[in-house]
Amino acid sequence: MSNLLKIYGLGISLFLTLVSGIQRPDYIQVSSPDGSKTFMLISLKGENNIRFSILNNKQELVLPSDLTLISKELDFKGKLSILKTEKVSIRQEWSSTFAELNTIPDNYNQIKVYLKKGKAHVNLICRAYNEGIAFSYEIPEQTGVSEIGLEEIISYNFKDDYQVWSTPKREKGVLTAQGEYRKIPLSQLEEGCERPLLIDMGEKLKVALAEAKLINFARLSYTKGNTSAFSILSTLDGEMATQKQDTITGAIISESLKKGAKVYKQLPFQSPWRVIMIAQTEGELLENNYIIPNLNDPSKIKDESWITPGKVLRETTLTTEGGYAAINFVAEHNMQYVLFDAGWYGNEMYDNSDATTITPDPKRTKGPFDIESICKYAGSKGIKVILYVNRRALEKQLDEVLPLFKKWGVSGIKFGFVRVGDQNATNWLHEAIKKAAEYEMIVDVHDEYRPTGFSRTYPNLLTQEGIAGDETSVTNEHTLISLFTRMLAGAADNTVCYYNNRVDKMGSRASQLAKTVCLFSPLQFLYWYDKPLDSPEKTDGLWGDSRHIGVEPELAFFDAVPTTWDKTKVIIGEIGAIGVIARKKGKQWFIGGINGTEERKVTLNFSFLEKGHTYRATVYTDDPAVNTRTHVKIEELKVTADSKLELVVRSNNGFAIQIDQIVIK
Repeated sequence: MSNLLKIYGLGISLFLTLVSGIQRPDYIQVSSPDGSKTFMLISLKGENNIRFSILNNKQELVLPSDLTLISKELDFKGKLSILKTEKVSIRQEWSSTFAELNTIPDNYNQIKVYLKKGKAHVNLICRAYNEGIAFSYEIPEQTGVSEIGLEEIISYNFKDDYQVWSTPKREKGVLTAQGEYRKIPLSQLEEGCERPLLIDMGEKLKVALAEAKLINFARLSYTKGNTSAFSILSTLDGEMATQKQDTITGAIISESLKKGAKVYKQLPFQSPWRVIMIAQTEGELLENNYIIPNLNDPSKIKDESWITPGKVLRETTLTTEGGYAAINFVAEHNMQYVLFDAGWYGNEMYDNSDATTITPDPKRTKGPFDIESICKYAGSKGIKVILYVNRRALEKQLDEVLPLFKKWGVSGIKFGFVRVGDQNATNWLHEAIKKAAEYEMIVDVHDEYRPTGFSRTYPNLLTQEGIAGDETSVTNEHTLISLFTRMLAGAADNTVCYYNNRVDKMGSRASQLAKTVCLFSPLQFLYWYDKPLDSPEKTDGLWGDSRHIGVEPELAFFDAVPTTWDKTKVIIGEIGAIGVIARKKGKQWFIGGINGTEERKVTLNFSFLEKGHTYRATVYTDDPAVNTRTHVKIEELKVTADSKLELVVRSNNGFAIQIDQIVIK
């Protein structure tokens, strides 16, 4: 144990087994409603540490592991005592029109332990769900102390060198949340691994370390630990030093402070939740990812009627003519939004660019761009408008921008190149989302931000990036890794492409159709680089190979697919290899299938359909023999709950299915 811990620290251990030769401890425990997950507080005589045990089906999950809290203002040295405990059992559910389920179960048993270490007080809260374990700590009001600086360090220890799915090492100019994943032993983890962190603990045990309810705190990330042969260290981001930002990738070129307090909080406060998601398969983890929003507060927006999920077309010419053409297209194709991306108020990477003016960047558009006329026309068609604003302008002008956009008729903002990591950046972003709600603005946060469930509390935050999406030309294999890692955290704006030539390198057209089902996002961007047939030409190449959207018959799938769901079921899930997901909206089901590098035969079982009914299944598959520029084959079949369908899916191909109930009189 370090001297720093002896002076300031509070050691909290996740202890799983009783080692022979040690006296039997007293313990307090809480188990999940189904009894499969148990959190146990063990009190050993003569020990000043607090030790916990987490078990899954009565088997050890994590070896003794420490949570260390360090503060100069609160001295945690001295005798440890348990003052009292409180237990509560919650059985409830809540509804959402912006999620992967319309009814979300929220069932857990909770223990709150009031502790005293020397003269300092700290309370530990643990919730045991069927879906995993979550814990946080409270620092209550204490005599003579009103505010503290705090550092938090967690060491998770394991019995084996399990394989983990890691994002890149956090370095200057490196994008981690949008980076490529590697499957490596946990002993090879490098600094700055993103959450959730998926750990493969065997054929029937998958664990993900995650974070929930991060609002006014520093982000955590993972690296290799040194407290045992196989440990993972969780630390908080320190305050960012002087910051520069890459004007192409948006990556922060800076360093955070490594030593000292990472957050400053007035007492009392509660930390974000530290989450251990537990399941037999990666598919089950994805189905149960509602544990993250469950750990957040219910919606604080009384009237949510103005929050509209839907499909979005990005308008790339930044002209009035292009805006009108885009609005006409989305109105004809059951889409809900048009986004006008960077360049409408000058070069957004310049600090002096003014988002309260219409000053088109000549490198991106020749204009004219009449936003008020565009918004008025959009309103007449029942379409909403989103404007991109870089964080440089938002941080300076948010209070001016919001009422002005409301006056123009804008319905949402895409936040670009936001700062993430330290407490200041985290707090600013979430306060900005709250302010946007006051002006009935939906929000899409791009670049490095990853969600921790705040969309439950402020559902105007419809989506965010934090993913290497189609904009970066990712392969199907990478998408299938993101599906079972990044998507555990919540919605991701993947910027689906279709006609762009990069699709030929990424996968196939049918797998692009499938992404709208597999990769959940209440705002689903389609045709990211493409434009309507009657849109003005754009030949500057700044946004890649921009092509006209055609009239291929499979686009009916894009027209029909919803962006929020009533039910979700992972039919097949193998990280990096294949993903098949079925989702229900109303009386319709949609299935998306994405295949990796190996050709395979897929057998679909339709047992999730209601028995006694016949359904029409429209199946979209890749077929080079189809004489269109997209080569997508369309077949119609009748299916029931007893039906099975066999598909041979080629390497890097996919399929999509729309299922409609047939009413037989």
